[in-house]
Amino acid sequence: GIPLVRGREFTDLDSLGAPGVIVINEAMANEYWPNENPIGRRIRFGSLGSDAPMLTVVGVIRNVRHSGLDRKVQREFYRPYTQAGWPVMTIVVQTATAPLAFSNAVQEALLRMDPDRAISRIHTMEDVVSGSVGSRRFPMILLGVFSVLALVLASVGIAGVVSYSVAQRTHEIGIRMALGARPRDVLRLIVGQSGAWVLAGLGIGIAGAIGVTRTLSGLLYDVKPADPVVLCAVSLLLEAVGFAACYFPARRAMDVDPMVALRHE
Repeated sequence: GIPLVRGREFTDLDSLGAPGVIVINEAMANEYWPNENPIGRRIRFGSLGSDAPMLTVVGVIRNVRHSGLDRKVQREFYRPYTQAGWPVMTIVVQTATAPLAFSNAVQEALLRMDPDRAISRIHTMEDVVSGSVGSRRFPMILLGVFSVLALVLASVGIAGVVSYSVAQRTHEIGIRMALGARPRDVLRLIVGQSGAWVLAGLGIGIAGAIGVTRTLSGLLYDVKPADPVVLCAVSLLLEAVGFAACYFPARRAMDVDPMVALRHE
């Protein structure tokens, strides 16, 4: 299923007595034949002066990350099994339903073809992919849990500080309302002033987050350390928490009778 970029794949004619052929990946094509067509080029596998046979490039395929999804793509070439057999072979079987349910049937079929060969290491493709990212999964889960806890603590902290600050201004609210201020004006004043401090804190926090996340770039794959979507989402959440922390205490204070608010300590 690896896409063919140019040339051809192996055929039954690429037998042991036929000229040696190889299929290379794009990384190898770009390394040795940049801006050229590598089809028909010939290489020899071995050291200088080796008497190994020449191999002709007959096809170019897409890059495949064999060593892991987060590993750099390596230069690779493929040879037909009929010309360069190995003592070990990996067989991939595609099934319509749960693959492990067919494991016994596949083993029986392989044993009928070659009874002298041992069959081992049966895995599903899901296990193979999961194992390739297993070394990163636990650190990222742990980091995600601590990030959620930090977000909750930051939200609680903002709500507590802003609520306390607004509650301390109950006496001021009473004076303003006694002097003729409308509730809407008082609400706008308190939310605007407290919201300015919240925005200033968010600005400092975003700047610090951008600096700190650069140290995590080694744990990321195809993800920018300073993801604007994540930063905007967290900022909007904290801003909403700060607004709620300003609005509801101010709303309760404005519902209090001005004379009671004037006597508030």
